[in-house]
Amino acid sequence: MGVTEIEFYWRPGCGFCAMLRRQLDGSGLPVRAVNIWEEPDAAARVRSVANGNETVPTVFVGEHALVNPSMKELLALVGAEAPHLLEK
Repeated sequence: MGVTEIEFYWRPGCGFCAMLRRQLDGSGLPVRAVNIWEEPDAAARVRSVANGNETVPTVFVGEHALVNPSMKELLALVGAEAPHLLEK
């Protein structure tokens, strides 16, 4: 079926997370937000792509991850990996 949403990994108190979340909320893109402090598997997934660190925000588009991306970087990845999400 392909990519149906952007996975947005965050934690409370993270200013970078809040900034990107506001931009995502305004984008109209389908997003599933995952708090890494509430879901141990989520923290492990972030560590797997962030050199063992729990660096957030980390965003997945399918199997492709971006650690602390700008909205521009995220939109470029969505355009390359899941352009159908931009059409909604």
